[in-house]
Amino acid sequence: MFVDRALFTAQAGRGGDGAISFRHEAYAPRGGPDGGDGGDGGSVILVASKRRPTLADVAHRSLYRADDGRPGRGRNAAGKTAKDLDIEVPRGTVVRDAETDLVLADLTEEGATFVLARGGRGGLGNVRYATATAQAPRVAKRGSRGERRAYVLELKLLAQVGLVGLPNAGKSTFLRRVSRARPKVGAYPFTTLKPHLGVATLEDGRELVVADLPGLIEGAHEGVGLGDEFLRHVERCRVILHLVDGTGGPEAGTKAPADAYRVIRSELEAYDPRLATKPELVGLDKCDALSREATERAKRELEEASGKPVFPLSGVSGAGIDAVLRELARIVDAAVAADEPLAPVPSRTPPHLAYDPASYEEPQEDGPPPLGPRHKKKAHGKKKTRQPGPKRA
Repeated sequence: MFVDRALFTAQAGRGGDGAISFRHEAYAPRGGPDGGDGGDGGSVILVASKRRPTLADVAHRSLYRADDGRPGRGRNAAGKTAKDLDIEVPRGTVVRDAETDLVLADLTEEGATFVLARGGRGGLGNVRYATATAQAPRVAKRGSRGERRAYVLELKLLAQVGLVGLPNAGKSTFLRRVSRARPKVGAYPFTTLKPHLGVATLEDGRELVVADLPGLIEGAHEGVGLGDEFLRHVERCRVILHLVDGTGGPEAGTKAPADAYRVIRSELEAYDPRLATKPELVGLDKCDALSREATERAKRELEEASGKPVFPLSGVSGAGIDAVLRELARIVDAAVAADEPLAPVPSRTPPHLAYDPASYEEPQEDGPPPLGPRHKKKAHGKKKTRQPGPKRA
């Protein structure tokens, strides 16, 4: 199942308490304190991995909690530090604060990490508080609490070409023609219910990653149809391939090519005006079902509506596909040479990226940690004696 959004809370582990203990050995009546420090709590960390195609493995849980650090022990034994909880997410995952909607990280590279919640620090044992005037301190420090925060994860596919258009414009057929991807096709609207990725290979061996998105209809930005939530995957694309059904028109019961183009452009601008600035290639699809005169007429009308060159093509017969791929590759190469970003980049000022030990909270509980097991006070009372049993004959 394709899942591109997840909401959950990250809870880091608490640091272990420091120990209050004293050295008791033969011939060492005044051995002094030997309480060890507590271990640090585990952190919750996101890791970008190509092994995860979607956020389906992350979205099924509402709380990710790392382990707590172990408390210190006597004989200067420090508590065990808890392991960090690593959460693998697909590349292209955007991390947002659930309360402020601030973008905190954008994990596009393999192995990129982001700390969601830092583990608490372990407390200090009483050996740390020994001084020349306080040689037997009965005080230690509790471990600090781990961070807790709610996050929203959004997946934006890392594709170079994004396919947009009305339902039944031939987007899935185009992707099946140029790649080994096999999205569902059919003679009814909304055949594609989730994005699909495919790799198109050009004649010279170069490759293009193409994303097929579900079809848009008029009013999609208001929730009509499948809505426009899938348009977030277009933000990273270098170029938009806008496919228009050349067989559309009043006689077919659908919109004319020029009107269909205007509907999609208005929906893109309503979703994010910055998408209107992306390079766009307009393709007149299903030309195999049109005569030469009808193709030229539809092409001329579409060029007047878009103000851009129009490429006639057919995903069924393959006509015009190579010319479209060459032009897409040229646009992508030009964008890479100009070092243009993959997506509009919003403010990314994370509030707690820098590690600051002073930011850890002080213990909230009153009083020192309890004494170690070797120094627990025993209950005083009358010693129980074993009653003798009856003598055997």
